[in-house]
Amino acid sequence: MSSRSHVRNRFVLVGDFALTVVSVLGSFALRLDAGQLPYYFPAALAMCLVALIVKIPTYYFFGLYRRLWAYASTNELRLITFAVTSASVLTSGLMLILIGFDLVKPGMPRSALGIDWLISLILVGGSRFVLRILAEQSSAQTDAKTKRVLILGAGDAGALVVRELQKNSKLNLNPVGFLDDDASKINHNIYGVTVLGGIDQLEKTLDAQQADEVIIAIPAAPGRIIRLVNDVCRRRGIASRIIPGFYELIDGKVSVNRLREVDIADLLRREPAQLDDRLIGATLGGKRILVTGAGGSIGGELCRQLARWNPAELILLGHGENSIFEILQELKDDHPALNLRAVIADVRDAERLDKIFEEHRPQIIFHAAAHKHVPLMEANAEEAVTNNVVGTKNVVEAATKYRAERLVLISTDKAVRPLSVMGATKRLAEMIVLDAAQRGRLAYSVVRFGNVLGSRGSVALTFKKQIARGGPLTVTHPDMERYFMIIPEAVQLVLQAACMGVGGEVFMLNMGEQVRILDLAQDLIRLSGLEPYRDIDIQISGIRPGEKLREDLLEDGVDFERTQHPEIFRMSKEEQVDGAALATTVERLADLARHSRTSDLIQTINRFLPSGSVRA
Repeated sequence: MSSRSHVRNRFVLVGDFALTVVSVLGSFALRLDAGQLPYYFPAALAMCLVALIVKIPTYYFFGLYRRLWAYASTNELRLITFAVTSASVLTSGLMLILIGFDLVKPGMPRSALGIDWLISLILVGGSRFVLRILAEQSSAQTDAKTKRVLILGAGDAGALVVRELQKNSKLNLNPVGFLDDDASKINHNIYGVTVLGGIDQLEKTLDAQQADEVIIAIPAAPGRIIRLVNDVCRRRGIASRIIPGFYELIDGKVSVNRLREVDIADLLRREPAQLDDRLIGATLGGKRILVTGAGGSIGGELCRQLARWNPAELILLGHGENSIFEILQELKDDHPALNLRAVIADVRDAERLDKIFEEHRPQIIFHAAAHKHVPLMEANAEEAVTNNVVGTKNVVEAATKYRAERLVLISTDKAVRPLSVMGATKRLAEMIVLDAAQRGRLAYSVVRFGNVLGSRGSVALTFKKQIARGGPLTVTHPDMERYFMIIPEAVQLVLQAACMGVGGEVFMLNMGEQVRILDLAQDLIRLSGLEPYRDIDIQISGIRPGEKLREDLLEDGVDFERTQHPEIFRMSKEEQVDGAALATTVERLADLARHSRTSDLIQTINRFLPSGSVRA
């Protein structure tokens, strides 16, 4: 606590001495007639002395002199009530003892003790909240630098944002009104700030209130609302910021410290999915869990979310020491009591994996380690095979040997009718998992989803770097489309699907509609405060090897059906894998990769995966 706070609380202490005397004398004055006061004056003085001896130490014991009363709330009101009541009870008890031993002459009316409690509560509580009111008035005196802020969303998040803005004058943000589509809130006040209308009245309200900034405080706001608000603010040259969505607010904490600029993920935001926390907790809680590829975008987010379920041990396995170190330090800071183990290893090293599984005996495995960049894997097919196919085979064999209860392979929509080496190797990885599930009747399953925004090497990050350099942005084809999800959303649904699997399922996450990459590029330019083709150019670079114009979700002749979760689908018929043919193919691919026979390797893939047509 600062020295200034100590000085303020010394004044509060001195004030309590005076208020204690006023309270006692006031209780006598309210109870007695004017003519009786001189007769009972000695008793009043005695009670003043007793009250000062008892009440001030009691207030100190309850911490009334260690509080910053400028930030008093209902918690402090409860504290004051307990402190004053305790002090009054002790004072009354001591006075009654003194009267009983005839040490206070003359006696006193017993009802004055109750009146003293009530007056003390009013004076002590009132003095504290006067300090808060004065502090708020002081912070409300805005200067030339203070910005007028319009808050979108008059719910809990909006109220918390307004409260923090009012408390912290250093932010120089003055909330001037709310907008909310709940008609019952319009014209009502929240912390002195009025709900002025619906979100559709944004433009009119910006003019009327002369707002300098808009804060979107609706964690569940869909992308269309955010896009509308962002477009209005951009046209008017007004800054806009946003409270992260529910997928990012995993810990439930909302504050102005988490306000950020509107990002491309916000424009694509969907309604938050409801999760079965009971099922996830029962499946994951208290278990030994291993995540491969834990240093990657998906693997790292898996670790963050798994940590919430208090696993007995969380093993972070990855090949890159720097990325594993970063996620390890983050988890240690956020979950200091969590039993964490960082393991630097390559899934292609079967002997090393065997030792790791023997030591840690993981019960649940999330296999996220993979090479994922399509053009790079076209040029390095051998690496794609050894990492995505042989690595998956090694993980599955170790899991089977050491009796892991559950294994989940993180797959991709590029595994459907693959045209790329990367997609084909992920399809083979799926078949390895499904074959093990069928042969051993194990709860091993596959979860497919499309691109995730913000992952390392994703198109959104590439575009941002190109914008920072002044352009141009390169789009491979004007009609190129992709499915997109944000990383936290995808991982939450992966955990839900993982807990639903009983063995051999291929799950597909609901990806919504495909997004045109050209539109994505234009949105990112506008989010940067620039105009496409005027400030930043967009060039068409041509489709790269292995790329499709549109991704597929289903194989020919294969249907997906709904599960108990509306955002998760399951292949309607369990895929039957020829285990012997698969094992022979994987062994041959590994041999061809070791000898860098790329052409033969691709031919072998195409013969085994007739639905794909990887170009040699």
